[in-house]
Amino acid sequence: QVRLVESGGGLVQSGGSLSLSCAASGSIVRVNTMGWYRQAPGKQRELVATITRNRTTRYADSVKGRFSISRDNVKNTVYLQMNSLKPEDTAVYYCQADAPFSTWGQGTQVTVSS
Repeated sequence: QVRLVESGGGLVQSGGSLSLSCAASGSIVRVNTMGWYRQAPGKQRELVATITRNRTTRYADSVKGRFSISRDNVKNTVYLQMNSLKPEDTAVYYCQADAPFSTWGQGTQVTVSS
């Protein structure tokens, strides 16, 4: 069984930065695509960014140029650097990994005040 543990998040003012990390542990053979999703109150969960094992990235249009996803294949960890944060970035951020089946973290709150 694979487990994802997220860290980071918190409260930041508009224009500020935050970093998230998510480490996979357990019976890992190989972790393929990893990613971050978010869910704001009253909204559906949406993709933020994904990164393949060979580091091909994909971003939601709303975060392009502000967020950066990276990963460490040795540590089975994915990171999300969030810069120029806006109040509309406020949400619970979830880590997801294909290890090899889709697994989700418990979520971490990011709140951006105006």
